[in-house]
Amino acid sequence: MDFKDKVVVITGGSQGIGRAIALSFARAKAKVIIMDINKELAEKVQDEITKEGFDAKVYKLDVSNAEETKKTIDEITAEYGKIDVLINNAGIVDTKRFVDSSEKDWDRMININLKGVFNTCSAVFPQMIARKYGKIINIASVAGKRGGGIFGNTLYAASKAGVIGMTKGLAREGGPYGINANAICPGPTNTPMLDDFTGEKRENFLNTIPLRRFADPEDVANVALFLASDMAKHITGEITDVDGGIMLD
Repeated sequence: MDFKDKVVVITGGSQGIGRAIALSFARAKAKVIIMDINKELAEKVQDEITKEGFDAKVYKLDVSNAEETKKTIDEITAEYGKIDVLINNAGIVDTKRFVDSSEKDWDRMININLKGVFNTCSAVFPQMIARKYGKIINIASVAGKRGGGIFGNTLYAASKAGVIGMTKGLAREGGPYGINANAICPGPTNTPMLDDFTGEKRENFLNTIPLRRFADPEDVANVALFLASDMAKHITGEITDVDGGIMLD
């Protein structure tokens, strides 16, 4: 796929799925902008991209801060003239049980995982409406469909269910203006989040997946590339599982 001259903004692009998405779009010749609270880690991804001869820039951003998010989006727009693709990947997970969770835990989860998506979309949506073009891809989770469990706790599941609902709303409102909004729901993915699953525990976990493997971050990135491409120009409001078949039931 060729994304030459396309400006792609990725939140949480410093590691895991976000890193894979950033590298994939850069290799497809997009101008990649990584927005991440960990600037130092994001700059390592930027170095990977530039060493391969592609274009990338990093902005430090806490997506839960609405004022900071709008300011950063405005700076990007001023420099590049547009934002073609927005990929909301920034997020956190907490494996506490619901009964052990506090209001502070809830506020942090919602502020980053859900309000963060609201903040970036609020900043980008008007310019996409004005251009009558835009692609929004939100990284949700199968936890948002299943209610958590082994894939995330109840608070995490609630935040990701909210992302799914927001994606569908954005698709309805953005459709008349040529804006596509879709979400990807990864299942267990080979990122640091799975480091605790070793030995027999890991094997038992794998046996719950029909394909008998965890996703690689690149599996999710490939779907993001497709949804951002012209091949998916008539797809909007879809919630695509990348889970090895977990959601078959």
